[in-house]
Amino acid sequence: MTPEDRRLLTELFETAVAAADPEAALRANLPDRPKGRTVVIGAGKGAAQLAAAFERLWDGPLTGVVVTRYGYAVPCERIRVLEAAHPVPDEAGLAAGAALLDAVSGLGPDDLVVALVCGGGSALLPAPPDGLTLADEQALNDALLRSGAPIGVMNAIRKHASRIKGGRLAAAAAPARVVSLVVSDVPGDDPAEVASGPTVPSRVTLEEARALVDAYGIELPERIAAHLARDAARAPDPGDSAFARAEVRIIASARISLEAAAAEAEQRGIPAAILSDAIEGEAKDVGLVHAALAREIAARGRPLAAPVLLLSGGETTVTIRGQGGRGGRNTAFLLSFARAVAGLDGIAALAADTDGIDGSEDNAGAFADGASAERMRAAGVDPGTALARHDAWGAFDAVGDLFVPGPTGTNVNDFRAILVRHGGCGQ
Repeated sequence: MTPEDRRLLTELFETAVAAADPEAALRANLPDRPKGRTVVIGAGKGAAQLAAAFERLWDGPLTGVVVTRYGYAVPCERIRVLEAAHPVPDEAGLAAGAALLDAVSGLGPDDLVVALVCGGGSALLPAPPDGLTLADEQALNDALLRSGAPIGVMNAIRKHASRIKGGRLAAAAAPARVVSLVVSDVPGDDPAEVASGPTVPSRVTLEEARALVDAYGIELPERIAAHLARDAARAPDPGDSAFARAEVRIIASARISLEAAAAEAEQRGIPAAILSDAIEGEAKDVGLVHAALAREIAARGRPLAAPVLLLSGGETTVTIRGQGGRGGRNTAFLLSFARAVAGLDGIAALAADTDGIDGSEDNAGAFADGASAERMRAAGVDPGTALARHDAWGAFDAVGDLFVPGPTGTNVNDFRAILVRHGGCGQ
């Protein structure tokens, strides 16, 4: 990959992230000041940045507490920032969930609760129901992550095994007015799916959640399965009076960020096409589909003419069989893509998570081109074996192609950019 292409892809990622800037997103969506108290709560990988921005923008008194991932905190003056583990919940997350519930207790109809919700909140807010423990919720989280089920399916199940998800946090704040300001990281931008909807009730019934477990063959831990078999697991209904004064606003999303990146590319003279902002599926399979499209453009100039930038978002999944390796869904996508475009010139790609972290390592994603697979082999790494062993991180690390921007302070899901420089050559 040329330095110019790497720089272009990096700058397009930065443009997409800037479009989800917390302060700009909040400024246009501030609620009216209440007669009573203003309490800010929040959860997610970008919750601290949202809280700091809200403090700067709000011209009245406030208190509150938010929880974010370890290492993602930023200083706030009036809002307490807690840190907890992601993607596996821990005791700190348990304490954070209790702190958020405590923050909204005892409020009245003149009070306002502002919920700053973004991706990652599901793991950061463990709150097992009566009869279950943190270990049970950790086991559920592990089973869901390994299942390969779409994020919407995972969240639908989580909501019925929690004291805080599925709108329960908003219900605990009643009769106060609750305004949820949501940075969407889920395909389709359903606010009830972001962070498993702590302040937004779910339309997925308990019966539907049970059916999803069967449909996706998810092996639930025994105690979780027993809990879901009971009617007491049922999440609040959206028609419940507790939500009569609730308001929800999507303030940033993958769609907005992809459109910003496309506009930037167009301004630089590169035609851009957004394939979708809601792509789901197994990461390696989605990589093959994107590679097939890039090959068709490079070889036959269809369905789009080169040069062209292909953009897509959403959230893919990785079904882990056996021991998990290193990496995340974006590096898995890109390794599959790199294998499928091997030997082709004029193709450069970046796949990265907009929160700055892909999986459990410190990279957001990686870069790849038609020579990536051969470079990996020259470095002693077989790309096919690395993909099968879920070690896409190791494959890209071996050739120095990891993308490490650090935590971005926002999260609007995956960002995939594929540049096809020339095509229609009958390759």
